[in-house]
Amino acid sequence: MLIRTIEKFLRQTGMPATKFGRLATHDPRFVLDLRNGREPRSNTERRVESFIADYLGEQNVR
Repeated sequence: MLIRTIEKFLRQTGMPATKFGRLATHDPRFVLDLRNGREPRSNTERRVESFIADYLGEQNVR
């Protein structure tokens, strides 16, 4: 599930949920909405997964 992936990412990075939403989807309430049962569209899921992979990839380079 996408929310589990996001929650793991937030724990690993210490990033606030609102910042994640703003950076990944331009919606600071995105994570809160997911926690409350929102079902994201498939292209939004892909965009979020891509954001996480890119962010973690950049962290490994530093």
